[in-house]
Amino acid sequence: MCGGSGRCVWREDVIDAVGTVELEVRELIRRRGIDPVRDVLAARKIVQEAVADYDDRAVNGGLPQLPDLAEAVKSITDAVAGFGPIQAYLDDPEIEEVWINEPSRVFVARNGVAELTNTLLTSDEVKDLVERMLRTSGRRVDLSSPFVDAVLPDGSRLHVVIPDITREHWFVNIRKFVVKADRLEDLVRLGSLTRAAARFLEASVAAGLNILVAGGTQAGKTTLLNCLGSAIPPRDRIVTCEEVFELKIMQRDVASMQCRQSSLEGTGEVPLRRLVKEALRMRPSRIIVGEVRQEESLDLLIALNSGLPGMASIHANSAREAIIKMCTLPLLAGE
Repeated sequence: MCGGSGRCVWREDVIDAVGTVELEVRELIRRRGIDPVRDVLAARKIVQEAVADYDDRAVNGGLPQLPDLAEAVKSITDAVAGFGPIQAYLDDPEIEEVWINEPSRVFVARNGVAELTNTLLTSDEVKDLVERMLRTSGRRVDLSSPFVDAVLPDGSRLHVVIPDITREHWFVNIRKFVVKADRLEDLVRLGSLTRAAARFLEASVAAGLNILVAGGTQAGKTTLLNCLGSAIPPRDRIVTCEEVFELKIMQRDVASMQCRQSSLEGTGEVPLRRLVKEALRMRPSRIIVGEVRQEESLDLLIALNSGLPGMASIHANSAREAIIKMCTLPLLAGE
C-alpha cells in the first residue's frame, strides 16, 4: 500500500517486481525518445501498458504478482515522470511547501504547520531529484553557482543550496504555487479583501496608479499582483520582469521575462535590472516587477516617474517600511 510517507509499503518480492517494470519503462521511454517530465501523459500510458503486460506474465509465468495495479502505475509514473518519493507531497493540496535539510529529514508545511515526515532518502536520491527538477528550467547548480532558483512545470518555486555553502547536505525548498485567486473578487470571496477595498484597488488600477504590494514571506504578494494584473484594461500591453516566472496574468497582451544565471564561463548573466531597462523598449502600457530587492528599484522608479504605470511587490512588514525601503534600495545602484 502507499501511505502519506510518499513511499509505497510492499513486500520485498513486490518491490523487486515494481523495480523490474520501472527498468522496462525507462528503456521503452528511451527508445521512443520521450521526455517523461515534459510529456507525463505519454509516460503514464507506457507505464500502464508495461504494468498490464507484467501482470499478464505474472499470472501465466509464476512471477510475483502486483497486489494493486493502480498503485504500481502511480509509483512507477512518479519515479520516471515525477519526483519519486516526494511526488505524493507535491500532489497533496493541503501541503504548501516541502523542504529537505538532509536526506533523512524531509519536512512539509501543511496548513501552515511544519511536519517532519517519515520519508528517508539517500544523498544520491536528493541530487537526482534536484537534477530532474532543473532539467526543464535550463538552470544549474554547481560549485561555481551554489544557489539556484527555478520554477517547476506545475508552477512550484524551487530553491537549492549545496556544499560548501552548507555544512554537509544539499538544502532543497519547494514552495508550491497554489492558485486560490485569479481576480480581486476571488480575494473578496476568500475573505482576504473587503468588497470596498477590492473596488478601490480596481479603480486604482483602471486609473493607472502605481501600486506597491508589501508583505512578509508567503503573505500572498504574488497572488495579489496576479489579481491586480487581471484588473488591467484588456487594451493595455503588460510587460513583467521576475527572478523566475511566478506571475500568471490572464490578459491578452502580456510579455513575460525572467532573469538568467551566468554560464559556466561566468558570462551571460541577465539580472533583474537589465530586464527592467529592456521592458521600457517594448512599448509597455504597464510594467510589473515580481519583487523589488536591489538596485533594479532605481530603474523602476525612473520608469514610474516618467508616467508609465506600474506595479511591484516588496518584502516589508508595513506600508511605512515599504516606502522607506523603496527610497533606500536605489542607493545600491551606486549612481
